[in-house]
Amino acid sequence: MSLIFAAVAAVALDAAFGESKGWHPLVAFGRMAERIEQRCNAGGGGWRSHGVSAWCLAVLPLTLLAGALAQVPIFGWAVEVFALYAALGLRSLGEHAQPVARALRLGDLQLARERVGYMVSRNTAELDATGVARAGTESVLENGSDAVFAALFWFLVAGAPGVVLYRLSNTLDAMWGYRNPRFERFGWAAAKIDDGLNYLPARLVALSYALLGKTALALRCWRQQAPQWDSPNAGPVMAAGAGALGVSLGGAAEYHGEWHQRPQLGQGPPAQARDIERALNLVYGGVLLWLALLLLWGLYRA
Repeated sequence: MSLIFAAVAAVALDAAFGESKGWHPLVAFGRMAERIEQRCNAGGGGWRSHGVSAWCLAVLPLTLLAGALAQVPIFGWAVEVFALYAALGLRSLGEHAQPVARALRLGDLQLARERVGYMVSRNTAELDATGVARAGTESVLENGSDAVFAALFWFLVAGAPGVVLYRLSNTLDAMWGYRNPRFERFGWAAAKIDDGLNYLPARLVALSYALLGKTALALRCWRQQAPQWDSPNAGPVMAAGAGALGVSLGGAAEYHGEWHQRPQLGQGPPAQARDIERALNLVYGGVLLWLALLLLWGLYRA
């Protein structure tokens, strides 16, 4: 029950305060990871073995430290709560997504493009209103899995060291996991480890989205469309999420100057401004569902 109550406390802290506007541990970690990459991948010539060594150097000492601190009597429970609170991005997700939906409703397409650009890596400068709504909805569904549910999952599996291991690995994937000349070999380990850590959480998230929306359609989209998506974890999450909402996602998108024709996800009309908020509600509802089930399980076991 201790971990369950810690999870509830961390979610409550995130809802009340969100991410720190000043110093954040992940920002400090990112700076450290940059220095490690510059040493281990100088000139972009690092091999896979260098990427593995760099990943271990960046992640394992902090994971072991979190595990040790979590064992300290009384103080350890606060460490557990803080570790999950620092890893969660639930309130932040809403703070990024809601201004996009609001700008679209007000007809301010330029502002909507600017705000959705904070959420996605694709080029947003030429997106029409439908393209902005699609990008925002996709980002909410995918980041809900990566920044919220997966953190909760690994916290419940292994406490503070579990969530620290996951969140740092996910951060390194975002920094090193690119398929370009600099990171294709060096970032291989970061990308594969993140894929492995997200495999089971992503499928639980897809099931959660399906249960909270158009269940039959979501399950069918997951089964038929997810295998066509490049990412083994984003595919199930976004296909099930799009089906649960009854909208169409995917399609052409420009990344770093190159156009990619992505498979369609979901079924129904193209996403609109309100679908960004509906996607947020799927994430919020999923968190409440997970916490309710965990509390019931804890009470049953007590």
